[in-house]
Amino acid sequence: MLTESERARLEEFVPDINYSARYSDSKYEYRHVMLPKAMLDMIPNDYKDSNGVLKILKEEEWRGLGITQSLGWEHYEVHAPEPHILLFK
Repeated sequence: MLTESERARLEEFVPDINYSARYSDSKYEYRHVMLPKAMLDMIPNDYKDSNGVLKILKEEEWRGLGITQSLGWEHYEVHAPEPHILLFK
């Protein structure tokens, strides 16, 4: 979980988080969330793997970063070449 000072540093980026339209297959509904690239440098290292790519985040973690979505979304993938894009289903 983020400390108050970490959360405060990230707040300036929240208005610039972009959400894709929802898309689906026969099993799931999906969307991707694009964080501002500068925001990645401000996210604490314990949210990242040894390569500096975001780990799969629990709901309370991604909500703590300022991502807002309806209930039920699960962060399931990060595309390493574009680590600022989080994939949800």
